[in-house]
Amino acid sequence: MPDPEQFSRMKVLIVEDQADARAILRLMLGELGITQIFEASDGKEAHDFMDAAFEMVDFIVCDWNMPNMSGLEFLKETRAKGINTPFLMVTGRGDMGSVVDAREGGVNGYIKKPFSPAQLEVKLRICMERQKAA
Repeated sequence: MPDPEQFSRMKVLIVEDQADARAILRLMLGELGITQIFEASDGKEAHDFMDAAFEMVDFIVCDWNMPNMSGLEFLKETRAKGINTPFLMVTGRGDMGSVVDAREGGVNGYIKKPFSPAQLEVKLRICMERQKAA
């Protein structure tokens, strides 16, 4: 499990179309000691960012439902390029079909809205462990 110092060195990309939800995620990550945070307002913007600077990102926290390119489409595009950055899908969807689609797309973890900072921390740690084991 990563220690708090490891969180302080992490660079996270938040992909979320709602500005208030991005701000909340930024606050939650900040509470964990993560200060190097990039933001994208949809999958297309995140895709372009990753094309230019994927090596700058240690972790992706991504909403599912977004205009232009969904989180699932962004996940699949990222994995198709061989980018294995740990990826946490954030969504209001809770059906098994969505979970299966995300897993088949290469997601490392899945968290259902709403969630607490403690739940986010647990999911971040699980995703990082799964990525190390892969």
